[in-house]
Amino acid sequence: QVQLVQSGGGSVQAGGSLRLSCAVSVYYSRYCMGWFRQAPGKEREFVCEVDSDGRTSYSDSVKGRFTISQDNAKNAHYLQMNSLKPEDTALYYCAHRFGDCSGGSFRFWGQGTQVTVSS
Repeated sequence: QVQLVQSGGGSVQAGGSLRLSCAVSVYYSRYCMGWFRQAPGKEREFVCEVDSDGRTSYSDSVKGRFTISQDNAKNAHYLQMNSLKPEDTALYYCAHRFGDCSGGSFRFWGQGTQVTVSS
């Protein structure tokens, strides 16, 4: 099975930065890796994704502030979060699926890590 292990997260003040990491147990030549978040009482929402060719996509709420990247040599991908806002407070999940990002659901998920942004 594919396992995703997350690290990073924590508490910061508004305007601060955090970096989340997601280590994947196996590497596949064609994949889509993404980040989602879920705030208390809210639906899980898409944040961003990157495919094996380096193509990225961001939700409007984080575009220009968050950056997703991947490191195939380390079987990992990252989420750099800058200019954090209180509304970014949520439990963040990394996700993975085989193939490109054009369609299909994410098959594997990380355990989640809490990000809390205070005003």
